[in-house]
Amino acid sequence: MALSPEKRARILQGEILIDLDWLPDGVIGANGSVFIEADPSIVWQMLTDYNHLNETMPKIASSRLLEENNQSKIIAQSGKSGIFIFEKSVHFTLKVVEVFPEHLYFSQVGGDFQVYEGEWRLEAADGKNETGTLLTYQAEIKPEFFAPQFLVSYVQSQDLPTILKAIRRYCESRAKS
Repeated sequence: MALSPEKRARILQGEILIDLDWLPDGVIGANGSVFIEADPSIVWQMLTDYNHLNETMPKIASSRLLEENNQSKIIAQSGKSGIFIFEKSVHFTLKVVEVFPEHLYFSQVGGDFQVYEGEWRLEAADGKNETGTLLTYQAEIKPEFFAPQFLVSYVQSQDLPTILKAIRRYCESRAKS
C-alpha cells in the first residue's frame, strides 16, 4: 500500500488501514498497516519466532521452522480461514527471506494456494505518543481450492485487522515489560 502523507498520519495516530485489490486471474492484493509502540527489534523478534507464531498470531494453528540457510528460512504453517461456520484449514510451506531489520519476504513453495507471496516491512517511526514501528503487510493471495474472489477479499478484510491488532497488542506488551 503506497502511503500518502494523510494515510501515514492516520496510521501513526493509531488507525489500522487495510486496502484490498482485485487483481487479474482471481488474485487478491491484501495490504495493511499498523503503528506499534515498540522498537522494530521487538516486532522483528515476534515475526521471526517461527516456531511460536501460532501462540502470538491469530489464524495460525501451527508454525514450524523446517530449514534455515542464513537469511533464507523454510516454514511449515497451517491455519484456519473462512467466514462464520464455513472455516477451512489451510496448509502451506513458505520460503521466507529475512533482510534484517526491515523486510521479511515470503512466498509459498508448497501448499493450498496457487499464489501466496508478499512481505512484511518494518520502519522506525514517531507516533502520537512515542517512537515505534510502522508495520506494513503486503500480499497476493489466490487459493488452490475454489473460492470466489469476493469471498477471499471478504475473509481478508476480516482477518487482516485481527492479525495486525494482535501483533500490536503482543509487541506493545513486550515493550512495556
